[in-house]
Amino acid sequence: MTATKQQAPALNRGAEARASVLPTQNQYSSIEQALVDALAAYGVTGLAIRADGALHRFDSADKPKGNRNGWYVCPSLEVGVYGFWHTGEQHTIGIGGEIDPTAAAEARLAAQHAREQREVERRQQQDKTATQARRWWAAARAADSGHPYLAKKRLHPHGLRQRGNVLLVPLYFNGELVNLERIFPDGSKRPLQGGRVKGVASLIGRLEGAERVLVAEGWSTAAALHEAMGCPVVVARNADNLALVARRLRQRLPEVGITICGDDDRHLPAQGLANKGRVAARHAALAIDATLLMPSFCEGCETCTDFADIRLCRQGGGRD
Repeated sequence: MTATKQQAPALNRGAEARASVLPTQNQYSSIEQALVDALAAYGVTGLAIRADGALHRFDSADKPKGNRNGWYVCPSLEVGVYGFWHTGEQHTIGIGGEIDPTAAAEARLAAQHAREQREVERRQQQDKTATQARRWWAAARAADSGHPYLAKKRLHPHGLRQRGNVLLVPLYFNGELVNLERIFPDGSKRPLQGGRVKGVASLIGRLEGAERVLVAEGWSTAAALHEAMGCPVVVARNADNLALVARRLRQRLPEVGITICGDDDRHLPAQGLANKGRVAARHAALAIDATLLMPSFCEGCETCTDFADIRLCRQGGGRD
């Protein structure tokens, strides 16, 4: 089939991979021009397309500059394949008319090679970032209890380290330090670029000998829970990681009581969105047969969403 100038599907339709062949609309003299038109429908312009059989990366228009989530490869001068890593989209185009079986097979093979190369690159970058994380962590000093973020949250450092004015939260996977979450003085948080984030976790307290372990989303929520209850708290970092981290924790501690302490994103339903924190916490608790604990807000409070917020609110400090 050929490329189309018709509006392409939106990139935010979800991460489930879907391969498709665009309908016949136009005849092209070259696969380069066919790709230019096809990508323009996704807001991607200014690329110098190279039909050399190699995998090429480009920035997706719906992500920040430098994301390199888009890709294309031309296995021949008549066929091109392109897609977006973050959505799983994949499309096959041709310069005109039906793609013959041989060309279609070449396109499928090229797409498979692209996925394999992407996986190799991803693992290499994760290894590189893990090395950087370990180097930074080893060289960092103990966190200053007067750091603006800790002072505002009224929390102890609980083993955090500090690099310049940035707090470092260690993120582990299979017992190895693989990434760092950086907490800046204004409270913004970012992991090291290119590092592993899926399934990573941090820990406040000690698991050895614990009768109950808590699992929470963010570091400040985990710290507040630990200070209030004395239990070790595993930090899953975000809602998407809750179930993944909970399952791994259950495998490690099959006989220990686990409580999932969720965030209540109660502002989201008013925007027509699901309460992600509550849904993720319930899913994680059901997945491992754990207890579910959700925050209970003060009467008239409309801003708090997690246990750290509640702690500050009841101390008269407000939330961030």
